[in-house]
Amino acid sequence: MSDAQQRLFETDPDPWDLDAREQWIASVVFPEGPVGPFDYLVPENLLDQAQAGRRVRAPLGKANRLTTGYCVALASRIADRPLKPLAEVVDARRLLSATMLRLTAWIAEHYLCPWGLVLHAVVPAGVRLQAGTRLVTLVRPVEDLPERLEGRTLAPKQKAVIEALLAAGRPLPAAELAARAGCGLGPVNTLRRRGLLRAETRRADTASLKEAPQPPRQEHLVLNPDQQRALEAILAAVRAGKPETILVHGVTGSGKTEVYIQAIADVVRRGRQGIVLVPEISLTPQTVERFRARFDRVAVLHSHLSDVERHQHWQRIADGGVQVVVGARSAIFSPTPNAGLIVLDEEHEASFKQDSAPRYHAREVALARSREDRIPLVLGSATPALESWHRACCGAYRLVEMPRRVFDRPLPAVGTLDLRQDAVVRHSRGAVSRQLHVAIEGALRDGGQVILLLNRRGFSTHIQCPACGHAVKCPECEIALTHHRTEEIVLCHYCDYRLPAPAACPACGFAGIRYSGVGTQRLEAEIRARFPGVACLRMDTDSMRSRGAHEKALAAFRSGTARILLGTQMIAKGLDFPGVTLVGVINADMALHLPDFRAAERTFQLVTQVAGRTGRGEKGGRVLVQTFNPDHAAILAAVHHDYAAFAASELPLRQILSYPPFGVMIRLVVRGPKEQFVTLFAQTLGQRLGESLERHAPGARLLGPAPAPFAKLRGHFRIQIQLQGPDGDALRAAVREATAGLEPPEEVQWIVDVDPLDML
Repeated sequence: MSDAQQRLFETDPDPWDLDAREQWIASVVFPEGPVGPFDYLVPENLLDQAQAGRRVRAPLGKANRLTTGYCVALASRIADRPLKPLAEVVDARRLLSATMLRLTAWIAEHYLCPWGLVLHAVVPAGVRLQAGTRLVTLVRPVEDLPERLEGRTLAPKQKAVIEALLAAGRPLPAAELAARAGCGLGPVNTLRRRGLLRAETRRADTASLKEAPQPPRQEHLVLNPDQQRALEAILAAVRAGKPETILVHGVTGSGKTEVYIQAIADVVRRGRQGIVLVPEISLTPQTVERFRARFDRVAVLHSHLSDVERHQHWQRIADGGVQVVVGARSAIFSPTPNAGLIVLDEEHEASFKQDSAPRYHAREVALARSREDRIPLVLGSATPALESWHRACCGAYRLVEMPRRVFDRPLPAVGTLDLRQDAVVRHSRGAVSRQLHVAIEGALRDGGQVILLLNRRGFSTHIQCPACGHAVKCPECEIALTHHRTEEIVLCHYCDYRLPAPAACPACGFAGIRYSGVGTQRLEAEIRARFPGVACLRMDTDSMRSRGAHEKALAAFRSGTARILLGTQMIAKGLDFPGVTLVGVINADMALHLPDFRAAERTFQLVTQVAGRTGRGEKGGRVLVQTFNPDHAAILAAVHHDYAAFAASELPLRQILSYPPFGVMIRLVVRGPKEQFVTLFAQTLGQRLGESLERHAPGARLLGPAPAPFAKLRGHFRIQIQLQGPDGDALRAAVREATAGLEPPEEVQWIVDVDPLDML
């Protein structure tokens, strides 16, 4: 007997061994607990319901506690050991397609996150809870009703019930059926007992989706040559049916959105759907209405939706009832049955990175989904992330330039005001220099509107006693508290710790405690004092808390009711107001010297983006940037609207230090309330990582363990470890090996962040 025959003989089940026959086996992962996946037997009564992509309830652990998990695979095969049976199939329909299961598996692998946790994040809570539905009992005729009625005599009311049910052509609630038949529930119940009607329990919607009023229909705009070239590049990829990535580098006001709309219109004509991702901050009525004015069926997904609304939108998208999905980061998981194009606008935005597990970046997930669905991905920005720019320069992406504004309007002139000069400081009382004050006066006098950017909330940002030097800090975070004058409190912007604003030094009692630094509240007070009678609006997270506040503020500014708009970065992007003739940046250096290798990039992006809010109308516009660093490469490049120059100065620095895009970075943070335990665990983790790197990625760098820039946050001490290397897969393998089976002490937690954006 050959070896092959021997192996076959040994593994072939005996025909009388029923336990060795092929059975339907479900692979299940759970959102919490052990990682899995785990195999379960599918019992006969669940065979017609079990399906990959639905949730199931299954016994877990020695106690066989029934736990809800996700069925990720279903196969007929021989079990190699006795299996527990599934207890229940939870969902009446599939929640996750085969494509989405593969995509979530990739996310789990790439971002070092349990697959069950990824699935739990991808399926919205409103969908999991089936929000907006309730269980109802429906009555329907039995399949062989005509045969059963032969030779039977029905009472008139029973006959009326049968006729009403057949006329409806669908199952009906018993009460509704009785009402249609003009009788009580007695005849319905009698027919059920006689086996002529059958009752079944289903979930039914209890609320209807409230549709926003449809704006007036708009036709496509005439494209200029730059826009036409970008559109043709996108449509060529759509027609080719391949997962090409196109980076549209268009200056602010170059008409990128119109290109997206016309590309999606072509996709819709082909019977497919478009997915458009924008930063949450850009989900303004202005953006949404542009899509609703061009498409009949648009779903808008954002953080303010209720669970019921999100469930209804999700159901509508999954049913193919939507042409375009417009949404923030998580819209990349929309269950579109036939996606044809993905657009990621303002692709450089940090808000596309999730800050809790799974810590995915929507741009990278969009790339992976583009590959899975074999459809093009369009990335658009006036200030692309350097990772995207580098990929385009290397040929991984197709680069399409849109260097001119629509109607050939010029980019605004940008000037810097050097805050180091004595003349500027001497003639300025407050945050607004004399030159900027004069420019605001001129803009208002000429009928224009003004935008002022200050990327810091509150009134005073630093409170210190000149007598003893005591600085008022958050005891939970050891970070300076910010004075908020509206409530007369001092507030921590990280943990929300708050106290009444002190009138004297808490340490020595000195009455002359000094409030310094400028936030948006102080800037608003200064502007109102300098320009009395001029309507001024402040937009930051403090003033925009109520539902609809964002929309009301922008509507007031668009209508001209408000002449001056000031605020944080939420006013810097995506807004199109032709009446704005002046933009002032109060302090361009706010984030320039943070301990973050992306600080210069973020400064360049913010200044360039806010500068792009002006000069969009007939009156033109100008920008004045107040800075202590007018010669910094990021400031100089922003002043000249020169992205290529900024990239040319910044990328060599990244390359020298092996920072992205020239290397992959993984950051681990250990935190806990007891510093000693945090330190000991971080040292253990660091040692294991070092040993694992030697095996998997010998050329990689390990930095730390060391205190994080914010060494204490929300009452927890924080220590970070940073890994850098050219091979991301090797780094991930090292982290997996080092953390396998690693249990931290009680109250100590650790996180892993692949491709981190937040380095603080």
